[in-house]
Amino acid sequence: MSSVITIDNGFRIAELEDRASQQTLAMACSLISLIDLRDSYTGGHSSRVAGYTRQIAVHLGLPAEEVEQVVLSASLHDIGKIGVPDHVLLKQGKLDDEEFEWIRKHPEFGWAAVRNVDGFQHASLLVLHHHERWNGGGYPGNLRGSDIPLGSRIISVADTYDALTTNRPYRSARTHEEAMQEIVRCSGTQFNSEVVHAFCNSRGWS
Repeated sequence: MSSVITIDNGFRIAELEDRASQQTLAMACSLISLIDLRDSYTGGHSSRVAGYTRQIAVHLGLPAEEVEQVVLSASLHDIGKIGVPDHVLLKQGKLDDEEFEWIRKHPEFGWAAVRNVDGFQHASLLVLHHHERWNGGGYPGNLRGSDIPLGSRIISVADTYDALTTNRPYRSARTHEEAMQEIVRCSGTQFNSEVVHAFCNSRGWS
């Protein structure tokens, strides 16, 4: 029988019974708490993205074990921002080109941080590719279409929705309706249409 563990920010991840899985989950919780310590927005954002990711994965009909793996990856998707300098990460305004290049590195920083941790190898790949775009215009690998791991495609949609609906120092949050319209508009170019469809269903949007 499975139990659950609740992270400090309230996000819950299913806990498997065997000891190795428990140790993996404990490591994940420690990493997630580091995100919160560095930047409270990033920590809360990661929790929300993980929740939206779970909704999408369930609506796609993924097996329970795969759902948990993608949700774990979503909770860690911004862990690489630990490697971004404070003057960039915490800047109260729009980033210039040089500063944005630091932000573009965070998926690679995240991948490097967790790829050698036992049990995190697959999660590290989903973290690495969560800013790829369906049309090949993303980063860091310029992957296109089905070459992008499904989990990364799911996280991308969840990540964008939360970013759009959250107030930031340089812009106000969009409404749920505005954010959904933008995601639908980018379906087939930035996002995988199948994932967008599942997200719309999970949010009661048609």
